[in-house]
Amino acid sequence: MSVLEEPLKTTVGDRTAKAMAEHLDLHTVGDLLHHYPRRYAERGELTRLADLETDEHVTVVAQVEKAAMLGTGRGRRLQVVITDGSGRLTLVFFGRGAYHPQKELLPGRRALFAGKVTVFNGKRQLAHPDYKPLAGQEGAGADAAADEWAGKLLPLYPACRQLASWQLQQAVDTVVDGLEATGWEGVADPLPAALRAERGLVPLREALLKVHRPKTKADLWAARDRLKWDEAFVLQIALARRRHAAGQLPAVPRVAPAEGLLADFDARLPFTLTEGQRRVSADIFADLATDHPMHRLLQGEVGSGKTLVALRAMLAVVDAGGQAAMLAPTEVLAQQHHRSITEMMGELAEAGLLGGAEHGTKVELLTGSSGAAARRRALLDLATGEAGIVVGTHALIEDKVQFHDLGLVVVDEQHRFGVEQRDALRAKGNRGDDKRTPHLLVMTATPIPRTVAMTVFGDLETSVLDQLPAGRSPIASHVVPAADKPHFLSRAWERVREEVEGGHQAYVVCPRIGDSAEEAEAKGGKTGKGSGKGAAEPPSPEDEAEKRPPLAVLDVAAQLSAAPGAPLAGLRVEVLHGRMQPDAKDDVMRRFAAGDVDVLVATTVIEVGVNVPNATGMVIMDADRFGVSQLHQLRGRVGRGAAAGLCLLVTEMPEGTPARTRLDAVAATQDGFRLSRIDLEQRREGDVLGQAQSGARSSLKMLAVIDDEDVIAEARDAAAAIVAQDPELTAYPELRGALASLLDDEREQFLDKG
Repeated sequence: MSVLEEPLKTTVGDRTAKAMAEHLDLHTVGDLLHHYPRRYAERGELTRLADLETDEHVTVVAQVEKAAMLGTGRGRRLQVVITDGSGRLTLVFFGRGAYHPQKELLPGRRALFAGKVTVFNGKRQLAHPDYKPLAGQEGAGADAAADEWAGKLLPLYPACRQLASWQLQQAVDTVVDGLEATGWEGVADPLPAALRAERGLVPLREALLKVHRPKTKADLWAARDRLKWDEAFVLQIALARRRHAAGQLPAVPRVAPAEGLLADFDARLPFTLTEGQRRVSADIFADLATDHPMHRLLQGEVGSGKTLVALRAMLAVVDAGGQAAMLAPTEVLAQQHHRSITEMMGELAEAGLLGGAEHGTKVELLTGSSGAAARRRALLDLATGEAGIVVGTHALIEDKVQFHDLGLVVVDEQHRFGVEQRDALRAKGNRGDDKRTPHLLVMTATPIPRTVAMTVFGDLETSVLDQLPAGRSPIASHVVPAADKPHFLSRAWERVREEVEGGHQAYVVCPRIGDSAEEAEAKGGKTGKGSGKGAAEPPSPEDEAEKRPPLAVLDVAAQLSAAPGAPLAGLRVEVLHGRMQPDAKDDVMRRFAAGDVDVLVATTVIEVGVNVPNATGMVIMDADRFGVSQLHQLRGRVGRGAAAGLCLLVTEMPEGTPARTRLDAVAATQDGFRLSRIDLEQRREGDVLGQAQSGARSSLKMLAVIDDEDVIAEARDAAAAIVAQDPELTAYPELRGALASLLDDEREQFLDKG
């Protein structure tokens, strides 16, 4: 066993090891060595106390300004004020816990302090913080200690309530001292020596020593360069091996004949394809013609014609004797896709019916609410091969659904599905002993952070539709600060009325439905800071906006139109949400599409696929409650015709807050991929090799996907060259060991299914 795989309890003791495992997910010596400092404090550099936030666990370097024992008897407490030049912070120690710090925390003393920032009587404080004096002497002794400190970089580690930064530093020091004593015996370097020399990178042991004990900033940069490269390279080795293995999987080549269903479809199109649609279709047809499965991401702006490109791919597969399935995240979207596909195909979608075309096929719809007769017909047509195309929701994944010859799976809005669901549908292409894998096309307008990361890593073959078809109009987007400027919201409703008076229609989107079940839940979970006697501090506008239950469709619709004098009184206002019966939802959408409804107040059920060219206005209430991808998708419902679109993002969040900054970014650009990169910077990329789609759980510790794209690209080329020559890494045992550490069973299965 490598020394890096040794359990921490053998080095730091059972109690500390248990805390590290439970709260920081650190289990081995290698885990601890790769738990890098989040920043470094220099001697003389003072952490800004002025920037601390309430309820934050912090580690600060500061100097004692004054200390006093207050109160008597049981109420006796030590109150210490520390400063860093930017602000002050109060420390308080109660009872017996005050006696020891009273002797150590004297004015002028410098120390590390760690604890949770709270507020008492309007002042920020740390109650009973952990602390570590940084010098044990005064006068000349203190000066000597300060000189010894000169130029050193003090590592500050990502910590938790149970383990302060300096406790982690002590544990790291223990491990590093032990490795130094043995000459780092047992620490293998996964990077081939020739590649390391070519890149000018320091050995691994030197990098680990310098990242934890840098003497200069040059040491730190050298360590970071090496450790970033390691992360990028080992990940790229994993992905290169996956691509190599995928290339060995069998798939049926699907080549459409010169004359057939696809040719007939193209001939009946009332418009010409854009250059982008032709280019992307050529990429997809080339992939479909190979004997290994396509795995392609189709990223296109809202309204760029992704559905048409996907339909042409499905028709090509049907032409070649196979079947195609389109997986949609909602029933509304599945119904919309089915309707638009059958309308575009006309008699080509009526195989077997009187008037059906010679090269036609059947297009089935399968959702959870499909009637028994329609369901039986769809299942039979899919099993016999009569239906070449099926559009459906999660219902397609059920065991009863069997295909005659599934050749292509199209997943719309891939961020709404997990890998497991996509894998379950693709598995239906395996017939008996025939383990051929269907081709896969996933579509999105704004990729989730993990997908952006995988695109940067080069794991997804990507086609981009960045050209809008003729007839599509631009969308103007603006943030409406309802709390700061209430008259802006009044003007928003005037704009909606103006759009309707101009012969157009509008959407109003709310985060919540507002029915009885939701109301009960909201009342049960309602919280607030309170502002009565004894409150730590009055709630901020941001707190108020966050604590208020999200606005609801049923409430907003009533407020807008029910009473005389309401903002939209006299207009035809309807509601649409996910708890309505399928027939009722379909009826509302049909009437809205026909122009019989002026304003549709809805939840995100309209997020994707809804196509009403006459709808030009959209107001998104509590826009800060939605993610970047959702906002961009919602906005794409307007501006789908000749008239320009307008999207108003209503929020109560104050200027300068992260939520408001996110909304400003959405308003500033219509570039979905740029927005997804902003999303990635804010939410992180998730576990690139695992199932977490975004957030704190990241397999990347030093590497930043957006900032280090060049490193990632160079590592991809180097990894591809090695895997092409030696797929099993027989000549690289150290690299194989690093790969085994990176890929646990869960991640390996995820890669296999991805």
